[in-house]
Amino acid sequence: MPTWLIKSEPDAYSFDQLTRDTRTAWTGVRNYTARNNLRAMKEGDLALFYHSNVGKAVVGIAKVVREAYKEVTDEGDWSAVDFAPVRRLTTPVTLDAMRVHPTLEDMVLFKQGRLSVVPVTQAQFDAIVALADVPADAPAKTTVTPKTKPVKSVGRSAKPKKRAKSIVAKKAPERVAPKKGAGPKARKRAKSSR
Repeated sequence: MPTWLIKSEPDAYSFDQLTRDTRTAWTGVRNYTARNNLRAMKEGDLALFYHSNVGKAVVGIAKVVREAYKEVTDEGDWSAVDFAPVRRLTTPVTLDAMRVHPTLEDMVLFKQGRLSVVPVTQAQFDAIVALADVPADAPAKTTVTPKTKPVKSVGRSAKPKKRAKSIVAKKAPERVAPKKGAGPKARKRAKSSR
């Protein structure tokens, strides 16, 4: 099944709005390549919902519920597709996270960034969903480093300076008498803290 990525500015139309509406017509696409991508969509195809400009992250999954039809407009030969929400992603997958992921390096999103509707391979779709379903505070299993050139340090050493340890007075533990009828371990602890 073909998969897609659709982009929308969250202040114009967000994934939350799609969820509230339960269905929407994807109109206003005014690029021939993006229009042709809309026309290639089939009912049941899945699309990653990407918030552009603000957030720059994939935040949800939508499904094509009506294939391409003529958009009512005086501006020319344009098409629309109807989408319904499938689910919100556990964690938004940012553009920066996608750029450094090895499976995603050939995404059309990076090569033709101005397109609002782009095809996504099944492997790319699965990789983004996998990234999203990992809690943000979970330890990484593998470290992916961005492709950057090493920076040469000039002048002073790049080593951080050591800070002096601060001396903090520790409060002595309070001595607590054992409760009446307490077991032998509690009596022993109370006795050793005297």
